Amino acid sequence: MRPIELATRSGRGLTRAFNAHQICRLAGTRHYSNGPVLPPKYETLYNKYSEVRRVLGAQRLTLAEKILYSHLDNVESLLTDTAGGRNIRGKANLKLKPDRVNMQDASAQMALLQFMSCNLPQTAIPASIHCDHLIVGERGAEDDLTAGIKTNHEVFDFLESAAKKYGIDFWPPGAGIIHQTVLENYAVPGLMMLGTDSHSPNAGGLCTITIGVGGADAVEALVGAPWELKAPKILGVRLTGKLNDWVSPKDVILHLAGLLTVRGGTGYIVEYFGPGVDTLSLTGMATACNMGAEIGATTSIFPYTDASSRYLKATRREQAATDAQLLQNFPGAGSAEDAFFKFKADEGAQYDQVIEINLSELEPHVNGPFTPDLSTPLSKFKETVKEEQWPDKLSAGLIGSCTNSSYEDMTRVESMLKAAADAGLKPAADFYITPGSEQIRATLERDGTLETFTEAGGIVLSNACGPCIGQWKRQDGVEKGTLNAIFTSYNRNFRGRNDGNPDTMNFLASPEIVTAMAFAGSTTFNPITDSLTTPDGKEFRFPAPHGLEGPQTPFEEGKDSLKVLSQPPNPNVEVAISPSSERLALLEPFDAFPSSDLSGLRVLVKITGKCTTDTISAAGPWLKYKGHLPNISANTLNTAVNAATGEVNVAYDLDGSKHTIPDLARKWKEEGRPWLVVAEHNYGEGSAREHAALQPRYLGARIIVCKSFARIHETNLKKQGMVPLTFAEEKDYDRIDAGDEVSTIGLYEMLQNGGQGEVSLRVTKKTGEEFLVPTKHAVTKDQAGFILAGSALNLLSKGV
Repeated sequence: MRPIELATRSGRGLTRAFNAHQICRLAGTRHYSNGPVLPPKYETLYNKYSEVRRVLGAQRLTLAEKILYSHLDNVESLLTDTAGGRNIRGKANLKLKPDRVNMQDASAQMALLQFMSCNLPQTAIPASIHCDHLIVGERGAEDDLTAGIKTNHEVFDFLESAAKKYGIDFWPPGAGIIHQTVLENYAVPGLMMLGTDSHSPNAGGLCTITIGVGGADAVEALVGAPWELKAPKILGVRLTGKLNDWVSPKDVILHLAGLLTVRGGTGYIVEYFGPGVDTLSLTGMATACNMGAEIGATTSIFPYTDASSRYLKATRREQAATDAQLLQNFPGAGSAEDAFFKFKADEGAQYDQVIEINLSELEPHVNGPFTPDLSTPLSKFKETVKEEQWPDKLSAGLIGSCTNSSYEDMTRVESMLKAAADAGLKPAADFYITPGSEQIRATLERDGTLETFTEAGGIVLSNACGPCIGQWKRQDGVEKGTLNAIFTSYNRNFRGRNDGNPDTMNFLASPEIVTAMAFAGSTTFNPITDSLTTPDGKEFRFPAPHGLEGPQTPFEEGKDSLKVLSQPPNPNVEVAISPSSERLALLEPFDAFPSSDLSGLRVLVKITGKCTTDTISAAGPWLKYKGHLPNISANTLNTAVNAATGEVNVAYDLDGSKHTIPDLARKWKEEGRPWLVVAEHNYGEGSAREHAALQPRYLGARIIVCKSFARIHETNLKKQGMVPLTFAEEKDYDRIDAGDEVSTIGLYEMLQNGGQGEVSLRVTKKTGEEFLVPTKHAVTKDQAGFILAGSALNLLSKGV
């Protein structure tokens, strides 16, 4: 990677400009010597930004750094152990004050249960709840929504009552998917949000720093405590050229995932720049940011463009567009270029790594199966299908979701459906459409697009996650264990994720390519070069898709019953939890860390291959237990592969008896035997779901040792009082086996010293052989406190 080159930090001219105009740098003070008044959200941002410029001087900053550093609780901390601010990236621990928190219904349950333990009357910052994960896609929007509300009313009642009690915005079931709803309503250029879902960076398309986190992280922000993040490195993606007819913004991130792999973005913010950015729609930029989660990126972000302004106006937020322009041209700091907060990188800002993508040379891509980084250009996909012996027949095509449900996506597909209808063609495979929000659905209905979908035989599902998150009840007779292929415009395609069938191959592509494949009923069809035969025997080739960036008039708001419920906090509201509930349970605090190193741990299971959060805590039918930790723990690691035997969900007790992994974990918990897991690379890849940390912790796990971690999951483990360790030498993975006894050396001292110190593992084999395994860790001072206390919640609930 290219080293960071930073300018000098003198900044004398800039400091003079600040002093000359007597800027008050105290957030919340609104007295400037000249110029217009900034709205409060931008006044706070501007004042912090002024502090950043004072502290760092003339140092060139990327867009991500401008926004991130302007949300620091203490800007002076940028100078701590960073060579005077010249070595911040990858070194500094940033303590940030986000502007808001957004939670989806599956993760909100545990986040709110934790927040309730803190006994506060309201949240310290604005927040929202979005009921999008629990609606099963089956027959169509109306039937599915009715069934979903009936099945999940207990959870929805809990979430709504908590929202009313604590003053949180509540978006009812059917209102839309969290990321699309946030983009339409809450994303504002320059702000910082946390979201309890890994695809929260979707809002980066609107120049908003948005980071996916677990529930305990969300609670930190909700109680007003600074939220800690290791300062990310910055990966620049320079875009040039302009997309050709069949290529979409989805192909930018599908291609990038192939270049970087699922681990390549870990520890980085992906920042897009270059002349090609100005050719993209706002929702296209959001699509690229959404899928940045699949390369492990902390978040992704685009500059503010004319398309951003057009989108704000189309979503009835013209004032936000005006405010953004006002901030960028705010005259209070004089004429020095650095004194203005521009929603783009400074001229001369350096990136840790730069990848160039010429949009004019990009072609459609197909990613999968079973991993979002297995990327194949469409021109080579037919050959690859044959070589790999993947299914030629397509069983279903699914478009929409939080990743690709924009007006532009849908109208481009609409143009294809109209051309096919004129030729007398219908989809040869089941064809599902998921609008991202009620606003999108209502606008598509108004403009006739939904009618085009239904006339083509498509099934329009509810404005919810549905099949993308595993909430899909298939109607085509494909049973579990049957090898089949589906094409989707979704973001993630782990084994078994969509329908619970480990033999369903999900290939990710743009909505246009998915639609073409659905009409062909084949995975080897290439709409750019191949033709279909019409009922009257003629050859039909899809014309290049075309659509509108946005509606010609502002978006429709949709049904009143699906609008947000927003209210001040009401302490008189009783949060709805039944003591006999099978779906919701109040939390019991975890035990504090013992006053010594750990001893007598046993390796519960040694895992081989990919171990995602889906592997550790499956979604689908298990989503109903997200608010009940004892019940959902029964799925812990139940799709993990035993490295010794190759068996799925099999672990062996010390006496050789065979068990499922969660059953053995529960047995050891009851026997008082703490345990650990040994795993390979990128452990915890995927969703932000903190249940993947909560469940092992509840069942008695104390340590996870692996070759590498995914960012969100590593943090989640520490927040729940577990210790994530990585092998100092990867070959040691081969030396440890299930059943081995493990003791720690130096762990307690490291925690006592606020994360300073080395940790080793003493491994004792069944034969009596002993050896030491050196490890690495990334435990900070605050995280050491969480682990010692037993969890972050144990500290937060005490007001520490």
